[in-house]
Amino acid sequence: MEKPDDFGTNADGLKIDDYCHFCCENGAFTDPDIIIKQKIEKCAKIMVTKMNMPETQAKSMTNEFIPKLKRWQGK
Repeated sequence: MEKPDDFGTNADGLKIDDYCHFCCENGAFTDPDIIIKQKIEKCAKIMVTKMNMPETQAKSMTNEFIPKLKRWQGK
């Protein structure tokens, strides 16, 4: 995440460092019922579409960093 608008927000609207705006807004996960495999695929598609990243690179990156987020630790 590079610019302020990339970051998610907590319940009072302040930016948080833990998640991007695609994952967390207003202190809640945007996809509360999604499973990790689905989240990895969804984020990879966003990276391909929004960042013009090659699909193989996007999938490699999401497979690496999504499982390390607090939300998915221990799952």
